[in-house]
Amino acid sequence: MTTLDMNIFDEIESNVRGYCRAWPTVFDTASGSWLRDEDGRDYLDFFAGAGALNYGHNNPVLKQALVDYVMRDGITHGLDMSTVAKRRLLETIQTTLLEPRDLDYKVQFPGPTGANAVEAALKLARKVTGRTTILNFTNAFHGMTLGALAVTGNAAKRAGAGVPLLHATPMPFDGYLPEGGDDPFVWMETILDDASSGVDKPAAVIVETVQGEGGVNIASVEWLRSLAQLCADREILLIVDDVQMGCGRTGPFFSFEAADITPDIVTLSKSIGGYGLPMALVLMKPELDQWAPGEHNGTFRGNNPAFVTAQVALEHYWSDTLLSTGTLAKGELVHRNLSQLTESFQGLSTRGRGLVHGLVFDEPSQAGKVCQAAFERGLLTETSGASDEVVKLLPPLTITSAELEHGLGILAESVGVVCEGAH
Repeated sequence: MTTLDMNIFDEIESNVRGYCRAWPTVFDTASGSWLRDEDGRDYLDFFAGAGALNYGHNNPVLKQALVDYVMRDGITHGLDMSTVAKRRLLETIQTTLLEPRDLDYKVQFPGPTGANAVEAALKLARKVTGRTTILNFTNAFHGMTLGALAVTGNAAKRAGAGVPLLHATPMPFDGYLPEGGDDPFVWMETILDDASSGVDKPAAVIVETVQGEGGVNIASVEWLRSLAQLCADREILLIVDDVQMGCGRTGPFFSFEAADITPDIVTLSKSIGGYGLPMALVLMKPELDQWAPGEHNGTFRGNNPAFVTAQVALEHYWSDTLLSTGTLAKGELVHRNLSQLTESFQGLSTRGRGLVHGLVFDEPSQAGKVCQAAFERGLLTETSGASDEVVKLLPPLTITSAELEHGLGILAESVGVVCEGAH
């Protein structure tokens, strides 16, 4: 790779690019849990396309289905027309996801991004209830479009909107208040039930069960159940944003399954397409499906190749419990390794669920340094949290235990280099 080859990115591509700054190389191929750059160097992937590649890069089962579909001239661009690929996907969603979990949802195909799914969910909640306010949570992240930014917590991301972000009221997420602080649900219940609180009755509450971008903040089962009950008691719709934590990231397919709750609306994207192809879904209880035809649309909501790989992914990985149980077992392996690091170095803590884990640094700058050291040793990781104080681990769910241990070894070496050098 020459300097000229790299200069083209600086000369022509916008300054908005981000990940390439943390990983200054040019990637060429990828397979399973590995990427290879154009110089032939391999990198183990603990990032998985920000959670869009739960089944790994170029998964052979999904790749073959995609190639076969394209080679037979299957529909590529279908808007919301009825197609064979869409029918097969809807049938598979019903038989593989919904019926086994006793879930009764209608399926909407919005534009193929998580942010668009969130926008659709917020619009629908407001349409159905006739109310405008949405309750969101501290440190939440729901996307970069205006409606999604309004329910996002991060100040820097919100500032990028350039306009006031309205009709959303933040509430404390589980664990946000200092130890001994007031019960967040007492606060929420009080302001919702007091006609003089200044908080209008909301259309919906939107929540992530695990806040990935926010720093791997985990809502307990008890907290989620209390939130669901609070919403039900007051006829407030509950939206679970499962864009990053769904599709098995926390173990079960839906991240809210462990809490045994049934949201009114669920948003999915990222790995729902299976192969990394753009796709998103909004799942809603049938009585909420009050859209007029075309009321929320988008040119690329009919990405049929993604329907094909999504259907095969659901059939192959979610017709039994092997992937789910494997994810939980690998998550325990990650937890053990990260716990050992927290015992070996001061100023570290860890939290996680399934195969999303965070290594939290009391000194925020160390997290970025660890990610840089890991990249230099062939491991891709990113930071998250309000101050980028968390090294977030999102390996593919299909990663082998040997690969996982290899990557955790690189991470441990990188932590040692940074933390020992800081003394």
